[in-house]
Amino acid sequence: MGIVQKLIEIPVEHQKNVFGPFDQYLKKIERSLSVSILTRDGEIKVIGSEDACDRAGRILDTLTQLSMRGNQVTEQNVDYSIAMTFSEKENPLVNLDDEIICRTVLGKPIKPKTAGQKEYVDSIKKNMIVFGVGPAGTGKTYLAMAMAIQAFKENQVSRIILTRPAIEAGEKLGFLPGDLQSKVDPYLRPLYDALYQIMGAESFNSNMEKGVIEVAPLAYMRGRTLDNSYIILDEAQNTTPAQMKMFLTRIGFGSKVIVTGDLTQKDLPSGQESGLDSALKILKNIEDIGIVRLTNLDVVRHPLVQKIVEAYEKYDNKTARANAVKISKSNERK
Repeated sequence: MGIVQKLIEIPVEHQKNVFGPFDQYLKKIERSLSVSILTRDGEIKVIGSEDACDRAGRILDTLTQLSMRGNQVTEQNVDYSIAMTFSEKENPLVNLDDEIICRTVLGKPIKPKTAGQKEYVDSIKKNMIVFGVGPAGTGKTYLAMAMAIQAFKENQVSRIILTRPAIEAGEKLGFLPGDLQSKVDPYLRPLYDALYQIMGAESFNSNMEKGVIEVAPLAYMRGRTLDNSYIILDEAQNTTPAQMKMFLTRIGFGSKVIVTGDLTQKDLPSGQESGLDSALKILKNIEDIGIVRLTNLDVVRHPLVQKIVEAYEKYDNKTARANAVKISKSNERK
């Protein structure tokens, strides 16, 4: 395949944003696509195979459009654009810019950043119960929290209830100092952190005192009926089937439920089935229940998180194949 050159037009005032600090975004595109990108006198030239130059052109065009719409181009935008050029899907980055769920207390817009996140947000709008399943860093809990707070602000619900199972991850609750609330607070800290960022500490504490926002361990849900509420169950992979059934049957009129979890990070005892696993099988064909599976393409944390998720995914698949071969050989000997 021959080497070609492609000229790219990027307005001078947007080049710094598109190129990144010290041209690091251009360097990442060069490494990922095996192209050379030259910038001289405001002219951008891409050199490489025809296919690679075309991909680089599409990436730079997307990033330029983002910049022209007033966005700060991030490394996550670059990584996602590169990944999308290797898939058969259209890059939705620019279209995603239209939808803002709400703003943080500092005015930062919260919006879907990937096609998977857009599907997740749309499913939440459409369905009464939504299961958001995917690896760490895909925004499952944060987006659900933003949707809940916006619904509360618009008086669609009268309260927000956030819960997660208090499952020990290698340490026992009894060894933690303080009363029961002090013991379970560390398990709920990620929920508090998200609420502080979106609402601000003062507004959050005020609504907590009024009882319109509640953050509690899953065990506290037993025996309750939750009407006109936005309910988020986080870390659902650590529920048992009995706990999951208990939680889902708490739902009352006018309520919406979001269940989030990562099936690769279970802290349940060995051999214990996850309530999230069983719920996904049992409820998959019920109307008004949405199931959205996010992938490593939807990771919006530090780019290294995406690489870690991919590495573990490859390792788990390799281990599963090796175990399947062992079992097959063992059965043949029998």
